[in-house]
Amino acid sequence: MEIKNVTNPAFKKYGKVVAGYDCGQLLEAMGRTPVPEDVVYVASVEELEELPVCKLMERNLYGQLPVQVGYCNGHNRKMNAMEYHRTSEINVAVTDVVLMLGSQQDVGEDGTYDTALAEAFLIPAGTVIEVYATTLHYAPCHVAPEGFRCVVILPRGTNTDMTPVEEAFFEDRLLFAKNKWLIGHREGGLPENAFIGLIGSNPEL
Repeated sequence: MEIKNVTNPAFKKYGKVVAGYDCGQLLEAMGRTPVPEDVVYVASVEELEELPVCKLMERNLYGQLPVQVGYCNGHNRKMNAMEYHRTSEINVAVTDVVLMLGSQQDVGEDGTYDTALAEAFLIPAGTVIEVYATTLHYAPCHVAPEGFRCVVILPRGTNTDMTPVEEAFFEDRLLFAKNKWLIGHREGGLPENAFIGLIGSNPEL
């Protein structure tokens, strides 16, 4: 899979680079977070949420809606799944990371998605990006052997446990957590209740 830089025009349909935010303190705090051999996601970290830059992002980038600031760290080279939300996601690359991205518009009426349609983008360390609500994404991939660190900012409650829903529309079967619709790959090692709908190979960088 070709890896494009986030500055490539091809990224524009998936999101945009966000400038103007001093993330020095945020990057410093993230330097104290663990980097496991697999992948860890922590939805909310109070220490990060109390930083002035995160308060500013809440007021400006999310229009004063309450947000949670967490992280996704570790080692990963595969797609494994794709997810999307009803709202944009803000990522701050603490290390260089690669994101595999796709478009929700390419999801079939049966909830399937062809992995051959996905594109990969390098997000250099220190870069802030917005990932649009219609963009399929999942855990970042590491560039260096030491692994990756990435800040994840989302509306509060996203990715937390949800109450089971009665299916009224085909998309409902993809709802995996609050504000999280998930399409998994059969080789992704996902829980049994995950919807398996990625068609084709499990892309690896």
